[in-house]
Amino acid sequence: MHRNRIERAEGDKVVPTKGIFTTRQMEDIARKRLPRAVFDFVEGGAGAELAIARNRRRFEEIALLPQALRDCAAASTEVTIFGRRYAAPFAVAPMGFADLVRPGTDRALARAAKEKNIPYVLSTAATTAIEPINAIAQDNLWFQLYPGSDEAMAARLMERALNVGVTTLLATVDIPVPAKRVRDRMNGLAIPLRPSLRTVLDVARHPAWLMRAALGERLGMANFMDSKGGMSGLAHAEFVSRQLSCPALDWRRIEAIRKAWPHNLVIKGILNPRDALTASKLGADGIVVSNHGGRQLDAAPASIEVFPAIRDACGDALTLILDSGVRNGDDIAKSLASGADFVLLGRAFLYAVGSMGLERGPATIIDMLREELLNTLIHLGCTTPGELNREFLWPPAAGR
Repeated sequence: MHRNRIERAEGDKVVPTKGIFTTRQMEDIARKRLPRAVFDFVEGGAGAELAIARNRRRFEEIALLPQALRDCAAASTEVTIFGRRYAAPFAVAPMGFADLVRPGTDRALARAAKEKNIPYVLSTAATTAIEPINAIAQDNLWFQLYPGSDEAMAARLMERALNVGVTTLLATVDIPVPAKRVRDRMNGLAIPLRPSLRTVLDVARHPAWLMRAALGERLGMANFMDSKGGMSGLAHAEFVSRQLSCPALDWRRIEAIRKAWPHNLVIKGILNPRDALTASKLGADGIVVSNHGGRQLDAAPASIEVFPAIRDACGDALTLILDSGVRNGDDIAKSLASGADFVLLGRAFLYAVGSMGLERGPATIIDMLREELLNTLIHLGCTTPGELNREFLWPPAAGR
């Protein structure tokens, strides 16, 4: 059995890692390799997970209208955003507890993002702190801030981001209260942590994952590790939960963040065109149109379906980034044609790590997405991502 063709997974199962060509293949392999609770944490969402299904369904309903006989010999996926040239119009989205998939995931994704020249967005809830990630990603690092209920804590996180040279801050505003994530509750991954017997037995059936987890660093939200010394584990978890959600969060806080942050400020978690206009009036540089990957409000619309209305509302006043439901190069092209300047992907990167490991997974998926996007651009008769607009959407979009 040749190890360059097949890598041994848990137990007697073998999972092919050669010949992976799509994120769907990565997802299917990750499902086999990871304990059910871990995979559910990555794949799952709020409530009945209607928003997750809606995200994908809306993308699948969009077709792109090709143009024939266009000279695309010089086609490129490169774009400029916030004054910086990147190799492609997408970034690694902020993800909490990424190292749950495999110890070292945060670092591996940051390393690949730097090598391939795309942004890596570190989450407040990441399992690796700002400083070590900055040492890897350097000027490719963006930071995502949960303003939370503790304004002093948010200010300290912003200061740390400034100190390492971060120039793009994403303030996430779509978690006023924690979502009801049914899969996590069933698996005992909610606070307080109470794993079910089924979860314990399933983890035991994945010894490779268990061994890596045992040998890896202590799993936690590293940006908060030194914040409340002396707390019990449960008290610390509850503190973190309060910092990630805040029902009292309002535009006043965003205005204060705008005044305090001297560089690019992006408001993440906007779905309402009126909110996009407010963000523009308060001086934001951009917004992320996002339903949090279907992980917050299950009744929320898909990001892609509200995007044209938001672009129409704010025109060119803001840099618009799309998040939620993106899985491949066609989805990136559909996002750009719908009015996006840039795109974030989250789950797809974790599927890559879960299926192919730390060394191959991150680089492979970045190359795959770039290749798919370039292929789509050429079929559409475009030489740059910036040429995409609603004229390429089918059925034709209203209000071009």
